[in-house]
Amino acid sequence: MATNNLEKFHQSRIDKISKAIKSIAFKRQQITKVFQKGDEVEVASQVYGFIGSYYTAAIVSSFGAYHYKVKYKTLLTDDKSAPLEEIVTVSEVRPVPPDQRETLLENGFRLYDMVDVFDNDGWWFGLITGKIGQEYDVYFPTTGDKIAYPPEMLRFHQEWSNGKWIFLLRQGRIFDLY
Repeated sequence: MATNNLEKFHQSRIDKISKAIKSIAFKRQQITKVFQKGDEVEVASQVYGFIGSYYTAAIVSSFGAYHYKVKYKTLLTDDKSAPLEEIVTVSEVRPVPPDQRETLLENGFRLYDMVDVFDNDGWWFGLITGKIGQEYDVYFPTTGDKIAYPPEMLRFHQEWSNGKWIFLLRQGRIFDLY
């Protein structure tokens, strides 16, 4: 009976955090920063099946008042001959999050932490649901996938809010490091 209650609690936490992740992934970025040519950014995909993923790019130019032309660092054109360039809305663009290696060494990852995983040329937003050996099971609420990854492919998820970076839901607690 105790195991059944623990499983229900675990699933309840996953469901609650998954709902929060979906809410965050489907919202538009706050527009609090104007980017210049050459600035490195992350672009949040708004394409079905890719929502909850972020891709590193550089600003090529402003394109009207509400768009940027970006050149991706990891995405290529269909013929794979050059980096992909596209026009994106300002609400899809955010600064690149700060490096977290020191934070990772101090804290490590824990059950229910919101993380980004580098896979398929971008960072994918998910949560840790378990650990087997040295790999972490990560559940991706926007795609329904659950995949194991080594820690070097993970980073703590951060959101750009009111001009600064915040960490979300560290084992159910929200805290601000920047």
